[in-house]
Amino acid sequence: MLTVFSDNHFMKQALREAEAAYSAGEIPVGAVVVCQNRIIARAHNQTELLNDVTAHAEMLAVTAASNTLGSKYLEECTLYVTLEPCLMCAGALSWAQMGRVVYGASDGKRGFMCYGKELLHPKTKVEFGVMTDECSALLNRFFSEHR
Repeated sequence: MLTVFSDNHFMKQALREAEAAYSAGEIPVGAVVVCQNRIIARAHNQTELLNDVTAHAEMLAVTAASNTLGSKYLEECTLYVTLEPCLMCAGALSWAQMGRVVYGASDGKRGFMCYGKELLHPKTKVEFGVMTDECSALLNRFFSEHR
């Protein structure tokens, strides 16, 4: 019998990635890509480690998922990410034709929704507010310590 996991279950996994980023001194954003109810990629921000402004959790997760599936298109996948993706990441998600994006905390300054869902592929479904309090708390703690 196949166990179907909830959005909260997968967001908890993304939050674990965000905690790894926090421990490494990175902005604590984590992501997982799920396909057929199974995590196929995990990532967290690594911009400091890699000295690369594009090393966002979403970008790294999309690359890993594409490598796992052997396809540049991820229309059957869901990305769970602790913070609303930025414009750069939304562009990558659009090109990858991500099937669904689920995010925890909103980003009113740099999040893609400031410009509208149209930045994603037309078939991409978007859900938000999953474990918002937990995702926001980790980000707030990080920024209160580093600013």
